[in-house]
Amino acid sequence: MANNSRKADWNPRSEEALKDQISTYDTMRTQCPVAWSDYQHWTLFRHGDVMRVLEDHHSFSNAASSHLSVPNGMDPPEHALYRQVIEPYFSTQAMSEFEPTCRNIARQLVDTLPSGQPFDVVDLFSRAFALQIQCAFMGWPDSLRAPLREWVLKNHHATLSGDRQAMADVAHEFDGYIHDLLETRRQAGANAPKDVTTSLMKETVNGQTMTDEALTSLLRNWTVGELATISASVSILLNYLSEHPDLMHSLSIDTNALSDAIDEILRMDAPLMSNRRVTTRDVEMGGKSIPAGEKITILWASANRDEEVFGDPDAFSPQQNREQNLLYGAGIHVCPGAPLARMELRVLMEEFLAAVDTLKHAPNEQAERAVFPTGGFSYLPMIIEKN
Repeated sequence: MANNSRKADWNPRSEEALKDQISTYDTMRTQCPVAWSDYQHWTLFRHGDVMRVLEDHHSFSNAASSHLSVPNGMDPPEHALYRQVIEPYFSTQAMSEFEPTCRNIARQLVDTLPSGQPFDVVDLFSRAFALQIQCAFMGWPDSLRAPLREWVLKNHHATLSGDRQAMADVAHEFDGYIHDLLETRRQAGANAPKDVTTSLMKETVNGQTMTDEALTSLLRNWTVGELATISASVSILLNYLSEHPDLMHSLSIDTNALSDAIDEILRMDAPLMSNRRVTTRDVEMGGKSIPAGEKITILWASANRDEEVFGDPDAFSPQQNREQNLLYGAGIHVCPGAPLARMELRVLMEEFLAAVDTLKHAPNEQAERAVFPTGGFSYLPMIIEKN
């Protein structure tokens, strides 16, 4: 059990840390790479320590939550059974079939962006894209977009506050949406829509159809991960390209370089800040003794900027850094939806770059960074000029 009387090494929720999280993490990585706090418990800042956790399934468990989490919160061998079910939904063929829908959504959304006047990238572009693309991929009705948008905001506020009752209420609200989606398909029977959600309802694990509890957990994890990280990724990408117009110009000419460039930009500025693990035995890390049963925060936002692995963390080197980039994790728990996320971001940026000549921060407007546990921006005012 966590010892709440121990002295904190840092305060991840201090005003200074939240004002510039990247700089704070860079400093902690060199000064106290394994740090205790009441909020994050044991935080790992270095790439090597994170890789150790990802590879040592006997010492570090994914079952860090008291609630069912499919498949994120599962360990081998149970984890592998669910991954076998999930991975075909993100196959090369599945991505090729979904890409035209994705491109149509991206193109229409880019077309709606105002030219020559300020707009909030988060509200009009990144969050809108994440909501539309998630509903399209899952086969959910457009009418669910607005409730999901509000739900994402509630989920973020509840997580940020650490209010367990609020978090439970938000989870219950989402479960209600999923229950309705599943019930609608059951009542439709053979006339149920032929989509990802209907297909998942027919999947079996160890010869048994997935329970509604498992299905709801799986769909909740997919939705939280997709909506939060895709939205954060888009805001990060546009912010970076606005500050590097030469790169934006070169990528608009050579879109073959776009996929690696996206991964590299998101290495430097993480859309997904962290994940959790729990120790199953006493371990030594970074000169610290961590007892069994302690929660570990894997801080992707720091590990992916480790100077010992990447040199200058802000140097744009896509090919050089590709193999060590932990944007989608590593090992057996690498994000199963990575092919979908990569395709969605590539297609969106292809459509954006094809339509936009210039991208600049709106004058006299101040962007606002999102704060842990969310990456990216909460407000990003920009001006584009379309061609």
